[in-house]
Amino acid sequence: MTAIAIEAGKEARRTALILAASQAIIGSAAPIAISMGALAGQYLLGPDKSLATAPITGFNIGVALGALPAAAIIRSMGQRGGFMTGTIVTALGGLVATLALFQGSFWLFAFGLLTIGVGGAFVQQFRFAAADNAPPEFKARAISFVLAGGVVTAILGPQIVIFTRELLAPVMFAGSFVSILPLAAVGAIILSFLRLPAKTSGKVEIADSDARPLAEIVTQPRFVAALFCAVGSYALMSFVMTGAPLAMVGCGLSENDATLGISWHVMAMFAPSFFTGSLIHRFGAERIVAVGLVLLIACAIVALSGLALWQFWTSLILLGLGWNFGFIGATAMVAATYRSSEKGKVQGFHDFVLFGSVACASLMSGMVYNAWGWEMLNWIVFPVTVLCFVALGALKLTGLRKAVA
Repeated sequence: MTAIAIEAGKEARRTALILAASQAIIGSAAPIAISMGALAGQYLLGPDKSLATAPITGFNIGVALGALPAAAIIRSMGQRGGFMTGTIVTALGGLVATLALFQGSFWLFAFGLLTIGVGGAFVQQFRFAAADNAPPEFKARAISFVLAGGVVTAILGPQIVIFTRELLAPVMFAGSFVSILPLAAVGAIILSFLRLPAKTSGKVEIADSDARPLAEIVTQPRFVAALFCAVGSYALMSFVMTGAPLAMVGCGLSENDATLGISWHVMAMFAPSFFTGSLIHRFGAERIVAVGLVLLIACAIVALSGLALWQFWTSLILLGLGWNFGFIGATAMVAATYRSSEKGKVQGFHDFVLFGSVACASLMSGMVYNAWGWEMLNWIVFPVTVLCFVALGALKLTGLRKAVA
C-alpha cells in the first residue's frame, strides 16, 4: 500500500468520524420528532384523531422535499458549508414547532416538523459524503461507521424527550422541541472541523463531461433493485414505527414506555452499523439486504403474537435491525451504480423518491391504525417484503444471464 493510499484512508476515517459525531447530535432531532410527533398531534387535535400522524408525515415530506435542494446546496457550498446550513434549518424547525405548541396550532406544528425534516435531508447526505470521500474498499464501512453515530442518537433523543417533555408545562412537549436548537448548534460546531477538498476545476470539468444522463443511471437493474429495497425497508420501518407509540398508549401503556420503545428501536437501527459494513464487504450487499427483509418479517410475526410490553419492544427492536441491514445494504448497492461526477443528481433523486415514499407510509400508518388497528399495520409487512425479494431475485437473474452471454 502506497503512502498516498494510506493517507487517503486516514482522511476517510477522519471524515467518517466527524460525520458520525455530528449524526449522533443533530440526528437526535429525528427521534424527538418521531417519538413525540404523533402524541403531540393527538394533544393538539380535537375528537377526531385520524390525522395524529400527519406531523410525522410532515417530517418525512420535509426530508423528501429537501433531498434535491440539499444535494445542490452541498455541491455548491461544499460539504462543510452545506451541512452547516442544514443545522440552521433544523434549528428553525425546532423553533417553529415549539411556537406552534404554545399557540395550540396543529398545522403550524406539522409545518415545524416539515422544516425539521428539510434539515434532516442534509443529515441523510452524511452517509453518501462518507462513502464519496473513502477509497473503494472502505466505502461500505464508511457508510456504516457514520450510521453508527445513531447509537448515541438512540440514547440521547429519547432521554431528552423524557426529561424535557414537561419542561415548559403546562404546554406539553414544547420543552422537547426547543431542545433541538442547542442540538443543532453543537452539530454545527462539530461539522466545522470538516476539511474542504482541494478545488481542481480542470478535473471537475472533465468529470462532468463524462457524466451520464440521470435516466440512464436510474434505469440500471442494480439501481432499480437497490432503490426498491431501500424504499421497502425504510417505508415499512416508518409505517410500523409511526403507529407503535399510538398503539402502545392505546393499549394502556405509558408515554414513557412508548418513548423507551422508540429508544430501543433506534438503538437497534444503528448499533449493528459497527459491523454491517464488514458484513457487506464479506458477503455482498444483496445478501445483507435479504437478511434485513427476513428480520422485518420476524418483527411482524412478534407484533402479531400479542400486545404485552415485551412484544411491542421486541418487534420494534427487530424492526430496527431489519432496517439497518436492508437500508445500509441497499445504500451500498446504490453507491456502486454511479460515478463521482454523477453523485449529486443521483443521491438527490434517490432520497427524493425514498423519503417521498416514507412520507406516504407515515401518513397511511395513522389512517390504517385508526381504521383497522395495530394488527393490520403488521400484516402489510408481508406483501411488501415479498416484492423486495422479487426485486433481488430479478437482479440475480439479470446477472446470471449476462454471465452466460
